[in-house]
Amino acid sequence: MAEFNATVFQNEFLSDGATDVHAIVTVTASGTGAAGSDGAAAEIIIVDCSGSMTGENLTAAKRAAAVAVDQILDGTFFAIVAGSERADRAFPYPNATVSMVRMEPGARAAAKEAIGYLQADGGTAMGTWLTLARQLFATVPEVTQRHAILLTDGKNEHESRMQLDAAIRAASGDFQCDVRGVGSRWIVEEARTIASALLGTVGLIANPADLAADFETLMRASMGRGVANGELRVWTPQGAQLLFVRQVAPNLEDLSLRRSAVNSLTGAYPTGAWGDESREYHVAVRVASKPVGAEQLAARVQLSVRDQVVASALVKARWTDDSALTARIDPAVAHYTGQTELASAIQDGLAAKARGDEATATVKLGRAVQLASVTGNDEATAKLRKVVDIDNPNEGTVRLKRGVDRLDEMALDTASTKTTRVRK
Repeated sequence: MAEFNATVFQNEFLSDGATDVHAIVTVTASGTGAAGSDGAAAEIIIVDCSGSMTGENLTAAKRAAAVAVDQILDGTFFAIVAGSERADRAFPYPNATVSMVRMEPGARAAAKEAIGYLQADGGTAMGTWLTLARQLFATVPEVTQRHAILLTDGKNEHESRMQLDAAIRAASGDFQCDVRGVGSRWIVEEARTIASALLGTVGLIANPADLAADFETLMRASMGRGVANGELRVWTPQGAQLLFVRQVAPNLEDLSLRRSAVNSLTGAYPTGAWGDESREYHVAVRVASKPVGAEQLAARVQLSVRDQVVASALVKARWTDDSALTARIDPAVAHYTGQTELASAIQDGLAAKARGDEATATVKLGRAVQLASVTGNDEATAKLRKVVDIDNPNEGTVRLKRGVDRLDEMALDTASTKTTRVRK
């Protein structure tokens, strides 16, 4: 049986007149079981079959899709989608009487055969891919856990951004989606927008030969999530202002705008499915200042599964005139505040560089180097070194490299929202 617990890390002491309360809430799940443990599960593998996939990319994509099929547990509904300027159901075959089938040995073999028939032709319109996936999932309404893997190698050139955004909005809350880009011609921001809205991850596969291992990892992780559709619920007292709710580990995701009302004082924020794992959330609340010596509950943070609260933690505020108490910044709050700024600095710096604003790019990427050093994010530092020459990491003094490989910039961009854990 799944077990959850929630722990708060914060400095609850506020100085006279202070109003803002920050806390990191760690939610840990164990004993969650396999996908479908608390209801049916469904998987869709979406393969870019546009003309640019011809050759090595499509060969690798077929191999990766077949490997992913091998990881899907028996009994799981599944389908394969071929994407170009339109979306086609590659399996079950178009003439099949059902839109998704349950995995079993015969279906697994037939799906692999269908994958082998995939051909590269046409353009790229990822909104149509998401729309078909949503329609396929809708044919199995009993399914409580829905997940897709989407692979692309190019820009979304054959539909408008408005059309893509509309498809993303329609799919949001309906299924989760991990997005992978192979090669250097796809746009990180497009892929990140899809993955972020659909509670998934975005990743760069620089070498097509690495696709199969990545797909295997993604599908195995999905099959290891036995609890579907959790919600983070945050209660704040009357008159308080919830400044933000962010997932800060294992990756950054601002959930603030995804609030749905539970009641007038409580909002629910989607978390997607859970496996045996730990996630961390940064909650910031603004309350009315109270006299020195007063105490107040600033927030109650809960994880809810199927409308049942499975974990709960309290965020507190205490006013004091003891500066030794109020001056301390909780290490977890400080760490993840820095990680959030690091992601913004990297993305802003790369965007400035792309539009030719080298001065802004240098400042932003310099700040990123400084933050990566302070927070111990060695992966970010290593990727930054491929984009800038670092003169002084502690001060963030850098020089932009010339002739940077686009793949190195993309690797830095896609990894910008991946955080390092705080040492507690």
